[in-house]
Amino acid sequence: MYDIFIKNHFSGGHHLRNYPGNCEKPHGHNWKVKVSVRVHELDELGMGIDFKVLKDKVNSVVDGLDHCDLNEHPAFQDRNPSSEHIAAFLFDQIGEKLQTDQYVLYSVEVRETDTSGVIYYGA
Repeated sequence: MYDIFIKNHFSGGHHLRNYPGNCEKPHGHNWKVKVSVRVHELDELGMGIDFKVLKDKVNSVVDGLDHCDLNEHPAFQDRNPSSEHIAAFLFDQIGEKLQTDQYVLYSVEVRETDTSGVIYYGA
């Protein structure tokens, strides 16, 4: 079994509704995203998933968050765009694109900074 990953990033603004502190004010982050796919068997080329394929599928979702006010994004109008909710959103959206007999989405890591983040493994 293999875990294959790629890293990505996006920039965006948000604020946490009803947060008792500075994060309730609009601010931005350069979020770092790591997406891991669990591979059960290699293909005839000896690969679990082509990095290009993985990047394309991840980019198709992450690009929709880049340079936007996340509070206005349809996924976050009824819930705070916290790192936890962003990771779950990315997992759900990317997971639909990454499920075959050969591999499945394993985890999505979202970091607000180099030292703070969350890893989501799905429900």
